[in-house]
Amino acid sequence: MNAKVNITNRAGASFPVRRMGFEFGDVPEYWMTGSAGLTHFMTALSALFPAGEKFFIDSVRAVRYHPAIKDNEALQKEISAFIGQEAMHTQEHVGFNASAQKYGHDVEDLDRKTDKVIQFGRKAFATIAKPFGITQEMVDLTITTALEHFTATIATQLLTNEYIQELMQDETMKTMWLWHAVEENEHKAVAYDVFEGVFGKGFKAYGLRTATLVVAMLVLFATQSYFLARLLKADHKLNLKELKTVYTYAYSLKKGIITGMGKEMLAYFRPGFHPNDLDTNALLNHWRAKLNF
Repeated sequence: MNAKVNITNRAGASFPVRRMGFEFGDVPEYWMTGSAGLTHFMTALSALFPAGEKFFIDSVRAVRYHPAIKDNEALQKEISAFIGQEAMHTQEHVGFNASAQKYGHDVEDLDRKTDKVIQFGRKAFATIAKPFGITQEMVDLTITTALEHFTATIATQLLTNEYIQELMQDETMKTMWLWHAVEENEHKAVAYDVFEGVFGKGFKAYGLRTATLVVAMLVLFATQSYFLARLLKADHKLNLKELKTVYTYAYSLKKGIITGMGKEMLAYFRPGFHPNDLDTNALLNHWRAKLNF
């Protein structure tokens, strides 16, 4: 593994903060089994993370000392570790994105566009929701809660889908994505617990969180698909061969990473849902041992 792992748990939370220090200098241009389509699919996904995870951190920080949760010592420790993990994810994806930039793929511009999409989306949503007594902080936290469900669910696919793991032929990139997947599952309940602690479990909270998931997924997939098309076009590889490869990887019924998320994504709409209802403890123990965590 091309990384130096430094594990800390200063917050006393149920999961640690790992400082990985990946070296991306030797990552090949098309690290997903030599495929431009698959590599650009993952690069388009990675381009969402630096701005996205900063938004997650800011959204949780904005309400962490709300009267309803400020004295919840256990939750406060989880929040600190959540912020630590997300900060490390941002750092490593910035490093990977820079390695893609080195090959001439303009991920820096995609990162800037991600931030613009987030800022426009959160403000537009807040404007629509304001007459219903929903504040900007509530909108931001709800978006974070929805997107954290997405990241935990796609992370589970990365940890369980052997077909996808086999395609990640570069060891540095494979370890980076699997590390990220483990941690997304470790902290998958934090934003949700903050949301419920601050805004409760009533009909209003349920309607907001489920409606937000639908909107957030539409915006996310539209943005990621645009990024993918742009990367392929700039690389002169926007063709049926590469698109077919992407379809098999992402959307085919038997192997697709996105279609494989369906059942867990729909669980979010169940009244009384909690992220820990989707038990991944055995899966995480397996991968923590395999990755020497």
